Amino acid sequence: MNIATGDGGGFRLPPLAAYVHIPWCVRKCPYCDFNSHAAGPQLPEREYVDAVLAELELQLEQVHGRKLVSVFFGGGTPSLFSPQALERILRGLERRIGLVDDIEITLEANPGTFEQDKFRDYRDLGINRLSIGVQSFQGDKLKALGRIHDGDEAIRAADMARAAGFDNFNLDLMHGLPGQSLDDALHDLHTAIAQRPTHLSWYQLTLEPNTVFWSKPPQLPEDDILWDIQEAGHALLAEHGYEQYETSAYAQPGRQARHNLNYWTFGDFLGLGAGAHGKLSSPDGTIRRTWNTRLPKDYLDPAKAFQAGNRVLEPDELPFEFLMNVLRLTRGVPVDLFCERTGLSLKTLNESRQEAERRGLLSPDPGRLVATPQGQLFLNDLLQLFLP
Repeated sequence: MNIATGDGGGFRLPPLAAYVHIPWCVRKCPYCDFNSHAAGPQLPEREYVDAVLAELELQLEQVHGRKLVSVFFGGGTPSLFSPQALERILRGLERRIGLVDDIEITLEANPGTFEQDKFRDYRDLGINRLSIGVQSFQGDKLKALGRIHDGDEAIRAADMARAAGFDNFNLDLMHGLPGQSLDDALHDLHTAIAQRPTHLSWYQLTLEPNTVFWSKPPQLPEDDILWDIQEAGHALLAEHGYEQYETSAYAQPGRQARHNLNYWTFGDFLGLGAGAHGKLSSPDGTIRRTWNTRLPKDYLDPAKAFQAGNRVLEPDELPFEFLMNVLRLTRGVPVDLFCERTGLSLKTLNESRQEAERRGLLSPDPGRLVATPQGQLFLNDLLQLFLP
């Protein structure tokens, strides 16, 4: 790739994060299209950690002297793994790459997997942020979603997180659930806010291919109810100090998810584990996406490769790839970031940018790339203008 230098100083290696995928759950939820698999009576912890560390060795040449700014244990349900297993992975990352002093380390956890001593051990080994998959606090909605916990367990999970020393945690909450009314949705939000999370991920249930809900769709609320939920919920969150900074992310001041902000600002990330995806840049400006084999048994097979595939992003793909992420941010990004993260001249965007502004989907602010409120509502239409 030829690196442009006319607008923002040209390409610069972005921050580097690590995503570690733990692919097992107690059971598979009917709405979930993530790479997750029902756990058997015995998880292959040691073998899986060995494989993650072996894969890490193969990816070290992509680090280019950068330390990790964040680590995210996702899944699946990573909290099914013992603190000792996660510690081996963290120490492996620390020894082989290095961690910045103020690193954010997040663990996804579900209320049905909470044990006080276990989570205190997670905190002691350096994990400093939890993301708790609540989805709802109402029993009938949790049953419809196939969740293994009830509303009381969800509240206890937040209590135990604080007792274990976590002063920074997210609650994952859905709306637009089967049979959900406006009052139901606001009750869930009021209950979530009462737990004093620093961050809320609040998003609408969608029916995804290759899920039980896709083949046997439940009755979801009508569009006018969904709109009312969205408007009333957004106002309620703002009233309680949760600023929407991304399409479905709300945070107290200074508590935005740094790992996810790295995604949304087109940063780099190592993808480790079965089914993990990565994005990695080279000093010459080459940007590559990677994806791993999905099935745990294949990932653990020494005769098979960890990586299922990779490809270099071509220059004409980069505007869409960049904007697909940054335009999710309600405040967008400075225009210079486009040049720094893609190596392309800002002039590359001129024609599509002007059309997006003419349609009222992109702000005419010359210093920022940011969707208008209308553009946020019709983000897919906005992004279509930047397809190669």
